[in-house]
Amino acid sequence: MNLYSVLLVDDEEDVIQVMQKKIDWTGLGFQVIGYAHNGAEALEMVEEEQPDVVLTDIKMPYMDGLAMSRRLKERYPNIKILIFTGFDEFEYAKEAIEIEVEQYLLKPVNADELASTFSKIRQTLDREMDEKRNIDKLRNYYQESLPLLQENFFTLLIDGRIPEGKLEGYLTDYQIEFDGPYYIVTILHISTTGYEMEIDPTLMVLSVRKLAEEQLDPRYRSRLSMYLGDIVVISQLVSDDGSVTAYTDSMDAFCRQAKRVCGARVTAGVGFVCSRLQDLRQSYQGAREAVSYRAIYGTTRAINIAEIEPKEHMEERWEENAVSAILKNVRMGDREALEKQIAEYMSYFSRQGTSLLNYRVFILELVSEIIRFGNNNQIPTEKIFGENGDPTECAFGAESPEELWQWIREITEKVQDLVAAQHRSATTSFVAKAREYVEQNFGDQSISIESVCRQLGVSSAYFCTVFKKETGKTFIGYLTEFRMERAAELLLTTDDKTYIIAEKTGYSDPNYFSYVFKKQYGMAPSRYRQRKIKEREPDKKADQ
Repeated sequence: MNLYSVLLVDDEEDVIQVMQKKIDWTGLGFQVIGYAHNGAEALEMVEEEQPDVVLTDIKMPYMDGLAMSRRLKERYPNIKILIFTGFDEFEYAKEAIEIEVEQYLLKPVNADELASTFSKIRQTLDREMDEKRNIDKLRNYYQESLPLLQENFFTLLIDGRIPEGKLEGYLTDYQIEFDGPYYIVTILHISTTGYEMEIDPTLMVLSVRKLAEEQLDPRYRSRLSMYLGDIVVISQLVSDDGSVTAYTDSMDAFCRQAKRVCGARVTAGVGFVCSRLQDLRQSYQGAREAVSYRAIYGTTRAINIAEIEPKEHMEERWEENAVSAILKNVRMGDREALEKQIAEYMSYFSRQGTSLLNYRVFILELVSEIIRFGNNNQIPTEKIFGENGDPTECAFGAESPEELWQWIREITEKVQDLVAAQHRSATTSFVAKAREYVEQNFGDQSISIESVCRQLGVSSAYFCTVFKKETGKTFIGYLTEFRMERAAELLLTTDDKTYIIAEKTGYSDPNYFSYVFKKQYGMAPSRYRQRKIKEREPDKKADQ
């Protein structure tokens, strides 16, 4: 049975414990994924856990349940919110109705009443899921929503097969408005393996497409089509700089939503920005390349090719030949796949009866691309072939095809190692800059993932992925830990009051500061100061 997830929010620990123990959550079709003691803490947990239902009190410190519910509905309109409170006041109930919460319950809530409420919520969730997964409805929707002429147009457009002189005619005939001024292609790739139950890939794709048509940000005036088993999204941007990161973040949010609503693991590959519809082919190729990086960055997220590779890499493509396949495996860093690819091409050339001269021509072609690849990635040629290495001499000096392939295997593996080392250096620098930003701005109350990303010039989706991969912590977790360390230091090195230290470490509410500090160190700031000073007294006496 599919279990829906519930997050409990109440500042009274005993209330949470009672609800966890007295309710048969599994029997009702739910599982409690965690609990928070205030609205601020709950918002962070929702970002990470993406629950289906939030059950919250109203009166809580730092951020009450209504303020939290309003922000949740703005960010996650599909989350079901239940409010239970001891305050039977009209204004509270009125605001809850405005926020569109599912139910407003008065304390004390008995187990039977809560079970009945959650049974109704489950019926609503099941109905919504059925609407999105119903096979007959999806099939009918597919027939109705994919006009053949428009579908064919988009396919021709991203394939680069529409002559420039005929483009306006197609747009007019098919009643398509594309006024840009900038365009970008995104591929929504749905993984078809790794699910607990068997799925119909076609229906899964349709389910995600329907959700995309309903939920993608209307600002980007996106058009969707199916191509090679993926969903292709052609979007319009007002500029080619800052709006790209916001667009990437919106696609990242959609990937998470698709997992929660459709049960699908979607990777959004975001291509390069272009200013002409005729250049959408290059943007599409960049999107394809971005999707392939899911092996490194994972699924259920957006991957922007411009944040991973410079655009020069995409000027020419070699997917359909051996050079492309080998270089791709060099970039991906998979040694086993690289060796397998080289062995396959060596076998292929042998079966074709290729002459040694043709081997050499192919190797020289590959070498030239390796040199270009090295230059684009700031890898000096001498690092690849040695200080005095002459790739031409090696190619023509080989006595057999086997000798040539062995040499190219050694060279490509060396480049693979150099790229991996460079990538580690780049991500280390990337994370170092983020840490430096925190160190210099931790006292700023407005610091956020968005402000750091603006400083670094990347999308929050890419930033969060890289930061957690390198540090093992979320950025918010790292920032909080850093602030608490500075707060502890100020408690022991100054006579500042707690509220002053709270302000210095980025907290406007001294009570919330004390709450976070106690979570970190297990005691209130004042108690921490007293204990540490007392621990130091024996050392001072010994020194005297």
